[in-house]
Amino acid sequence: MPYAGLSPESSARPFWHDAVPAIVDNAMGRLWWRRTPHQVAVSSPARGGRTAYAALAVLAAGGLLHYLPGPPGAVISHAPAQTTAAFHQIVIPDLAVFQSGGISDASLARIRAIRGVEQFIALDGAQITSGGAKVNVIGVNAQQYRSWTPLSTASNQKLWNALDAGGFIASKSAGRQLRLHKGDAYPLTGAATVSLNFAGAAPLGVAGIDMVVSNQVSARLGLIHNLAALISAPGLSIAKLRHDVRAALHGTRAKLIRLRPRHAPPIVAGHIPAGKPTSYIQLFQESAALYCPGLPWEVLAAIGQIESGWGANTGPSTAGALGPMQFLPSTWAEWGITGFGDKGPPNIMYPFDAVPSAARYLCAAGGSTAAGLPRAIFAYNHAVWYVNDVLALARQYQQAYG
Repeated sequence: MPYAGLSPESSARPFWHDAVPAIVDNAMGRLWWRRTPHQVAVSSPARGGRTAYAALAVLAAGGLLHYLPGPPGAVISHAPAQTTAAFHQIVIPDLAVFQSGGISDASLARIRAIRGVEQFIALDGAQITSGGAKVNVIGVNAQQYRSWTPLSTASNQKLWNALDAGGFIASKSAGRQLRLHKGDAYPLTGAATVSLNFAGAAPLGVAGIDMVVSNQVSARLGLIHNLAALISAPGLSIAKLRHDVRAALHGTRAKLIRLRPRHAPPIVAGHIPAGKPTSYIQLFQESAALYCPGLPWEVLAAIGQIESGWGANTGPSTAGALGPMQFLPSTWAEWGITGFGDKGPPNIMYPFDAVPSAARYLCAAGGSTAAGLPRAIFAYNHAVWYVNDVLALARQYQQAYG
């Protein structure tokens, strides 16, 4: 039976797996460019637990796009930011559409009109050069695309302001490999050479994508317009969504790539002591039962997914939040406990301490009762949208594992 307080609908997906490999076919190189021109916990956005940790790997003419789990990021301590455009959600894509010559406006309009499609975004893209190296670049509406990135990235307002102002963002790996320095200008060469300021490196949630630029810069670089589209349609089966998208494309030779994860949650990383839970699902279940009877374990699971992708990204965040449940050290000093009968001081990075500590904190805030549950989640992140998102994603866990 559904427990009280959970949202009846959500587009979130609990089935992420950190070991899925990125498959990068580098077909953007073949496409080339077109010669036309918290307070205690969190306070940054996510919707329905939709942690868009990953999306593309990569826009491949003959290859695959993969939804890759990854860190939504460290968000426990972000203060409310002044935004150039409201940011209210994190979106997880279900399907990607890729067409080497670009998807027509008419096809995009028909896809957008499909009943059950909740979120939709089109991306420009191509492979260009920077410092003599080939890089895969996408061009986006910054204030829309941020919702499809990991939570720590999406909530970094300065980053998106800089992108909107004409700078570029790089993946962390590209930033290292290209030895990029924040604030410096670098030439990017596509249809033309454009000098852009490096806004910073961040998890993009996009395997195989090296850089992100704004739509305006995309046009100057000559990226292929509407090369790909991401679709979130949680109410539809993948088969139904594929069928409807194919119909909307009117027979064009676009590739449809499933991004909705198929996998169960990962095991807890590292050595697992005897008698401990062996997966995050078990860890959330036992932590709720032992440290906050009455707290739905699914709520712990949703928070854990939103905060760190089940330990995929343990921080530190820009505000210094750490661990799989993303506690600030000051909050941890008050609420951190050593879990499951272990001895010694609590370890903020250790899942068997962090998850019980989160349960303890939620319990103190009222999470053991249906009436108090929303208030407890709000205490974890002072945002109404976050309460709704956690409850919605928790319902998805309940449906999948209940």
